[in-house]
Amino acid sequence: MPAPRMSSTPLPGIGVQYDLTTREHRHISVVAHRDGHRTVNVYRADDPDACAHSVRLTGAEAASLVDALVPAHHSPNVLHTTDLGLVAERIELSAHSHWNGRLLGDTRMRTETGVSIVAVLRRSGAIPSPTPDFRLAGGDTLIVIGTREGVAAAAVILGRE
Repeated sequence: MPAPRMSSTPLPGIGVQYDLTTREHRHISVVAHRDGHRTVNVYRADDPDACAHSVRLTGAEAASLVDALVPAHHSPNVLHTTDLGLVAERIELSAHSHWNGRLLGDTRMRTETGVSIVAVLRRSGAIPSPTPDFRLAGGDTLIVIGTREGVAAAAVILGRE
């Protein structure tokens, strides 16, 4: 049996949409909203672009569902959350990003959002603790830490094209 087709699409200011096409050619998507909510969409079999059912879940409801589907799960985007209200998340820069080729300090990320960029993942490897004179490139994945609201604001800024 071939592996299911899964893709993800960043939705600047909203979160990430994950699309799955099952072996039976059914289309299911999950929108992971930056505020922790999830929207699960199931599309019609006769028209994979027409949504038949949509369910909005709180973060706790989504976690319960994931635990039921895959115990000991791990989300690739949300790296860690704490009771202190901090979240670490991956944000990818598009090839057409306004920040492509610009210095990290030009984003004014900490000043504007309170978020820290603690690492940059690039094809050549990981760059921990990038300095303000670090030059960003399309395709970079930035590891950011801050409040959920700050991370959402950072995603909007970094999503600028």
